[in-house]
Amino acid sequence: MKSEDEVMTKRTWSDHTMLKGISNPTGEAYEIKLKIPEITFEGVRGQPDFGCMYMTFYPDKKVIELKSLKDYFYQFRSRIYSYERLINVVYDDLIEVYKPQRLRLVLICNPRGGISSKLTVDSDWGIRGGDEKHKDWIGQQEEW
Repeated sequence: MKSEDEVMTKRTWSDHTMLKGISNPTGEAYEIKLKIPEITFEGVRGQPDFGCMYMTFYPDKKVIELKSLKDYFYQFRSRIYSYERLINVVYDDLIEVYKPQRLRLVLICNPRGGISSKLTVDSDWGIRGGDEKHKDWIGQQEEW
C-alpha cells in the first residue's frame, strides 16, 4: 500500500482524470491490443524524446475510451520525464482508472545518443503483485 505522500507526489506527474472508460460489453475474457506510435515527451535534458507504446489490456468492468487515451498521452509533450518514469506513471494511471484484469506495457524509445531503449511492465509479474499465470512473454522473439 502506498503512503499518502507517495500518492500525492505521483499525482503531480500526470492528470489521470482525463482517462474515460466505456462499460465492458461482455463478461467474457478477451484481449485488447493497442499501439500508440507517437508518444512525445521532454527528455531529462529538455530535449524532445519520441517513443512507441504497445499495450495489452484484459478488461474487467471498463474498456478504454480511445479519444481520452489520445488526450492523456498528449499531456506528456511539455513535461520532462525519464523513460522509466514515463512507463511507470502510465502503468499506475491505467491500473487506477480501469482496474484491468491484466495490463502489459512495452515502451520502445527512439535512439538518443546512439542508444535505443525498450522498457516493459506487466501486472501479471509476481513482483508487481500478479499471479504469473499468463507467461506469454516466455520464448518470444526479441523484436524491436
